[in-house]
Amino acid sequence: MSASIPQNLVELFESGVSILVGTRDAARRPEATRGVGAVVSPDRRRLTVFLPGAVSERAVANLRDNGLIAVGFSSVLDHQTLQVKGKTEEIRDARDDEREIVTRYHAAFAEILAVVGLPRTTVRYLNVWPSVAVTFEVTDVFQQTPGPNAGERLSA
Repeated sequence: MSASIPQNLVELFESGVSILVGTRDAARRPEATRGVGAVVSPDRRRLTVFLPGAVSERAVANLRDNGLIAVGFSSVLDHQTLQVKGKTEEIRDARDDEREIVTRYHAAFAEILAVVGLPRTTVRYLNVWPSVAVTFEVTDVFQQTPGPNAGERLSA
């Protein structure tokens, strides 16, 4: 069952927010990987998240095994946090024309961390390229911002 990412969240997801990608293996052991950029499809029913190729082997193996993915987007500035769940449709090496998306995300994330007092060098040396592009169909979007509505499913 497909869901849609609310229009007002597209800019947030494609900005310099913290992106954490959760997967699990066949024994249900979790794996967390930092995402290094995201793009919402025009119909807002698919999401492509970029994973740093150098450290994403287990996540990619999990996705190839069962396709289940959960991506958390969290604004470092105000703690607005959302989780998007889905089923993987495609895993591939990121294309050269997508490198700008990853580079822009990397720079934006460093700037956001600088605003809250962390040195830009905190992320400067993250190995973000080459990246793996994972596209998935969105099945659920959840509010995860700390507070009384955390865990609430958002209607599209």
